[in-house]
Formats: sequence, C-alpha cells, structure tokens
Amino acid sequence: MKSWKTTTTGILAILSALISAAQALLDDNAATNPDWMTVAAAVSAGVGLLAARDNKVTSEAVGAK
Repeated sequence: MKSWKTTTTGILAILSALISAAQALLDDNAATNPDWMTVAAAVSAGVGLLAARDNKVTSEAVGAK
C-alpha cells in the first residue's frame, strides 16, 4: 500500500461501483440494468487511485527508486 488515503479512496470507488451495479441487477424491476460503461469508468478510476500515491508522501517513503 503506497498511501493509505488514495488506497482507501480507490477501494471505496470500486466498491461503490460494484454495489450500485448489484443493486440495479437485483432490483425487482426487470427493466433496470446497470450502466456498464459507468461501472467500468468507476472501477478503472479506483484502480488508478490504488496505483497512485499521496502528494504529501515522498518517493523514498514508499520505496520508489
């Protein structure tokens, strides 16, 4: 984990996208489908946040060369 703030935000972004898609799939209304492009965008943003580091964290602190 490079930076706890960005890692936490990335995990929350991924979870919220997946939970919202699951809610749309499990809805009683059969016509409700998740917007998969929005889900994909949120998951990819979350993955990007997982790879990022906080601005206040130095490269040496995270072990970068």
